[in-house]
Amino acid sequence: MPEPAAVTPREGHAFPVAVICLVILVLWYLAAIPMNWVVTAPKIEAAGGGAANILLFSWNETRPVIPAPHQIMIEMWNAIFMVKPWLPKSLVYHGWVTLSSTLLGFLLGTLLGILLAIGIVHSRILSKSLMPWIIASQTVPILAVAPMVIVVLGSIGFTGLVPKSLISMYLCFFPVTIGMVKGLTSPETTQLDLMRTYHASRSQVLWKLRFPASVPFLFTSLKVAAAIALTGAIVGELPTGAIAGIGARLLQGSYYGQTVQIWAALFVAAFVAASLVWLVGAAERLTLKRMGARP
Repeated sequence: MPEPAAVTPREGHAFPVAVICLVILVLWYLAAIPMNWVVTAPKIEAAGGGAANILLFSWNETRPVIPAPHQIMIEMWNAIFMVKPWLPKSLVYHGWVTLSSTLLGFLLGTLLGILLAIGIVHSRILSKSLMPWIIASQTVPILAVAPMVIVVLGSIGFTGLVPKSLISMYLCFFPVTIGMVKGLTSPETTQLDLMRTYHASRSQVLWKLRFPASVPFLFTSLKVAAAIALTGAIVGELPTGAIAGIGARLLQGSYYGQTVQIWAALFVAAFVAASLVWLVGAAERLTLKRMGARP
């Protein structure tokens, strides 16, 4: 009896994802009608009513409460492909400003998280004293922390990229620390005992056993950290009244009631975050392949 053909991940997941996206799209268009009714009702009545006018005004309002998906796509097309990327009206320009602080904060947060995890694993004092504070640090709302960081650093001359990067670092070091602690402590007792029989030093145990075992945990944490690092960069742009960056684009849209502009900026932020997560996933697959892991 012939075996059934193997289904690749792309074939197995593309159709369900497409169906979910289609359902979301339909529900979005339907929700735009009642959500925009306060704005569109007078125009619909003036035009004589009817289903055609309801759809026309609900899905093409200049300043809607919630824009239709095609309005967001048109705004993104105009702000990405119809404007030179170095001009302030370009979403590419704003995206790069936010991405630069995101990448720096992501790098700093990753290094800090790995160093803290190594210290916690090798020191009982740090494990008992430092870990509770690391967990407690994430209970403080970032919207409360960001203005204080901006003001304090601004008073000593640090402005621009550094404060936003530190806010990103504040958010993304936590998942890296937790993931690396879990990964560094994942080797079994028998493996650790075997290293001791070889008279391996603590540094040799770290680099030859603990760190290789922690790689899958590290990349899982990095995927989370990459996404929230972008959130930290955007939040860091809000208290400063920045004129560049996705956060600045959101502020400008809220000041002038340009909801389509706000949604377009949000979609660009989501695309950037998804791209960062994809890049981390690609690096994970390449690294595990080089380490000899099974696909």
